[in-house]
Amino acid sequence: MYSSLITEWRKQRDAGALRGLTDAKRGRKPKDPTRAEMARLRGEVAELGEKLDTANELIEAQGKVSALLGEMSRQSAEPNTKQP
Repeated sequence: MYSSLITEWRKQRDAGALRGLTDAKRGRKPKDPTRAEMARLRGEVAELGEKLDTANELIEAQGKVSALLGEMSRQSAEPNTKQP
């Protein structure tokens, strides 16, 4: 065996020993805040989508009511041509 090889092993051992002494965090990894934010935003988008659907249905109903009232107004404004 060569002494240079033993010296190299000792360097590698010392480097590994130093890495082993560094503070390594234990336990669960902290939750990713971007995932929580994404989940919150997805819920908000779903809620806003439901509100938009409701608003569109109301606008459509209002349009139909407006058309019906306009038709009724025209019919009542026309003079009756049939008189007994």
